Amino acid sequence: MFLFSLAIIAGFILLIWSADRFIIGAAATAQNFSVPPLIIGLTVVGFGTSAPEMMVAGFAAWEGSPAMAIGNALGSNITNITLVLGFAALIAPLNVQSRILKKELPILLFATLVALVLMRDMTLGRIDGAILFALLVLLMAWFTRQGLRNQDQDALTEEFIEEIPTQMHTGLALFWLILGLVLLTASSRLLVWGAVGVATEFGVSELIIGLTVIAVGTSLPELAASISGALKNEHDIAIGNVVGSNLFNTLGVLAIPGLIAPGPLSPEVLQRDMPIVLGLTIVLFVMAYGLRGPGRINRLEGSLLFGAFIAYQILLFLSIQ
Repeated sequence: MFLFSLAIIAGFILLIWSADRFIIGAAATAQNFSVPPLIIGLTVVGFGTSAPEMMVAGFAAWEGSPAMAIGNALGSNITNITLVLGFAALIAPLNVQSRILKKELPILLFATLVALVLMRDMTLGRIDGAILFALLVLLMAWFTRQGLRNQDQDALTEEFIEEIPTQMHTGLALFWLILGLVLLTASSRLLVWGAVGVATEFGVSELIIGLTVIAVGTSLPELAASISGALKNEHDIAIGNVVGSNLFNTLGVLAIPGLIAPGPLSPEVLQRDMPIVLGLTIVLFVMAYGLRGPGRINRLEGSLLFGAFIAYQILLFLSIQ
């Protein structure tokens, strides 16, 4: 038991550090090859912040634990909206100004509905996974095209310029990129091994482990990025980080267990977890889109989101009693 717990702690530490190195290396490499800052932020950084979830989901599904991978995807989405955005909004109310970000919010809602429809037959098969992944590729291409058209007029551009490393030479950038990827792979496998061991020792379902321990741990990079954005008054990055990550989780991470280990879903996924993901996505859309004026997540709304995170953890705890 001690060894499994140690593997989880070490896995999380390495996972978070390697994800940060991977993002810095990838962003600096793209910058050195003259990729526009907005494209780097929307694609490279968006993928990088979801890399922990994708790696963990891949190893979990490959090693026969697809429920953990599904729990990781759904749990990370719930954690991102409730814990990450809720905590960031408590630090500083978040204003939404970016036009691209407001386009991403309806798309995130649409992607969540597509995932729900595909899983209504209580299975996540290879065709479902292929549809989700293909939709992710199409959306990334569309975001890139939109970013190139509007990069000089969007509030996100200036915020991304301030965050992307500009003084790192290509050799060092490639070193961090490769090292980050290698350590992401190793730490993900270590984390999955420890999580499966803990689940077996305590008799807890792998779905619950994915929804709680794994989801919170793999969402720590998003938490750090959103808190940093709130403190630096870079509100669009703070919110865009969560929206982009949830989009990758819904279409990319959730596709992985379908492609690698297709099979039936636990009833709780459709009865409890997916409805909560959908409900929170709608709440985020209403808060951030600003139906009565400029989009804004104030401290009261942040406290409600944070309270929702605590309530969900209690709900999961009660479900294993």
